[in-house]
Amino acid sequence: MNDILPSGNVSIPVPHICMATSRITLPPLLVSRTLASQLLRFYDYPDPRRPGRIIKGYDGPHAVRTARMCAAVAARLGHPPARVKQYQIACLLHDLGRAGLDRHLFGRIWSWARAHGIPTRPREWRALHPDTRYGRETEAFVARYRAAMDDAGITLDSWACEQVEMRLGYARRLAARLRTVKPLLRELGVAWAPWMGRVMLYYYYPEKLEGAQPWVRQLAEVLVACEQFEAYSNQRRGRDYYVRRREDLSEAFAYLQTLQREQILSRLVVRALRELAAEGVFDGVLAQARGRALTARERAFLRRPEKE
Repeated sequence: MNDILPSGNVSIPVPHICMATSRITLPPLLVSRTLASQLLRFYDYPDPRRPGRIIKGYDGPHAVRTARMCAAVAARLGHPPARVKQYQIACLLHDLGRAGLDRHLFGRIWSWARAHGIPTRPREWRALHPDTRYGRETEAFVARYRAAMDDAGITLDSWACEQVEMRLGYARRLAARLRTVKPLLRELGVAWAPWMGRVMLYYYYPEKLEGAQPWVRQLAEVLVACEQFEAYSNQRRGRDYYVRRREDLSEAFAYLQTLQREQILSRLVVRALRELAAEGVFDGVLAQARGRALTARERAFLRRPEKE
């Protein structure tokens, strides 16, 4: 666990967006190392194909790095410390609906889907197939593509369907996993609030934030922005299922701009993330995600002021 939660972690307050800032080497981890480790164990999943065996959670460091970044951005945007700490717990668990991810099979399914122009998020699926019943995107995918995937050598058995559910049926899978985990969270002294689950769903289901208080919507946006920024720099994820040969910071920011144009992200959230990146706050987490130090050229790119 030490590679996930490095020693020397210090919770450092991040100034408000309009205040003068100081150099910060690591974004804050506001919960204890012990609690963070316990939360990450919730990603472990009983293997339905091999009774008695456990599938270890995939890429726990990604969850920790995302949670660190989210806390920094949320604090910069002025959210109160108690809320930011509770929010960081949700961020540590933001991929809980993917517990049991089979990186090889998941990668094969979704690489095939991308190669064939098939939507990978529920809202995109429904836009292309408006006749699909809400919440039944997984079933629609399986019915439509089972034969084609068989021809490609991918059998959509029950285990493969779970890998499809991890994207197109994420809300359903997350809800099931949370039902299992919530009693354990209470034992750990973690107070779970409904808004925490809602922010975890925002990337796949932005409609579920309709009517939410503005601060909840903003924290949901922060999670999407930070999670995607980390994922675009994550060498392991790029290799395992994004079919990516290299990590490119310009592509990461371009995708954030796309999400801003789609009104998934606000300009305020993107600006806060960019400012923190320009200050060097995220250099450490980006280096960890890439498995190497940032190059001088990459650091210079991050330090560039945002174009208005």
